[in-house]
Amino acid sequence: MTSRVTMYSTGVCPYCMRAEQLLKARGVEKIDKIRIDLDPQRREEMIEKTGRRTVPQIYIGDRHVGGFDDLSALDRAGGLAPLLQA
Repeated sequence: MTSRVTMYSTGVCPYCMRAEQLLKARGVEKIDKIRIDLDPQRREEMIEKTGRRTVPQIYIGDRHVGGFDDLSALDRAGGLAPLLQA
């Protein structure tokens, strides 16, 4: 079983798609996507929670991982798999 993954995203964001591909490659079956392009109020929520304006913004459990570059760096450093299993 993997930790809950939540991702603020849009429908046309290539980095969101790459993040989803990486997470699925690491065994994540379900990603709770919050589409800020469909619900603009959620964009304000994302900015307030993360301090960032760009997508994706990824949470694993209660931990804010960041965007795709952050997720990819975490994976390369060997930190993604243990976080997903927590």
